[in-house]
Amino acid sequence: MRELRVKLLAGMFGVAGVLSWAGARLWNSVGTLPSVPLAAPVVLALIAAVLLATALSLRARLNAQRDRRPGAKGVDPLMAARAVVFGQASALVAALVAGMYGGTGVFLLESLDIPARRDQAIYAGFSVLAGIAVIAAAFFLERVCKLPEDDDNNAGTAPAS
Repeated sequence: MRELRVKLLAGMFGVAGVLSWAGARLWNSVGTLPSVPLAAPVVLALIAAVLLATALSLRARLNAQRDRRPGAKGVDPLMAARAVVFGQASALVAALVAGMYGGTGVFLLESLDIPARRDQAIYAGFSVLAGIAVIAAAFFLERVCKLPEDDDNNAGTAPAS
C-alpha cells in the first residue's frame, strides 16, 4: 500500500482552490453565489474525530500486543488495512473539499462588509481547518498502522553463536 504524499494533497488543495475561486468569481458575475453550508466544517470535524479515535484505539491495542500484556486484544491486519484505506480516501476528499471552500473563502474576503458573505467566509475558513484536521488524522492513522521496515540487507548476516 502506498503512503499518502503531502505534495499530492497540497496540489489537489491548490488546484481545487484556484478552480473554486475562479468559479465563485464567474458565478458572482451572474448575481448569486452558492453558499457554504454550516454542515461542511461539522462533517469534516466528525470525520477527523473518527480517524483520530481509530488511530488511538489501534495504537493502544498494538502497544498492548507488543508489550505482551495478558488479555491484550490483537489487531486484525485486514481491519488495520481497511482503516488506513479509509484514512487515505478521507484525506484525498478532504484536500479537495478544503481547497474548494478555501477558494470560495478567498473570494468572499472581498466582501466582508456584507453580513451574509462574512458568515459564509467564516464557514469556509472553518471548513479548511477541519479539512486540515482530517488530513492530519489520516497521516497519524497511517503512521500508527505502518509496519516496521524489513531489513533485507542484514538478513542472514547475524553472527552465529
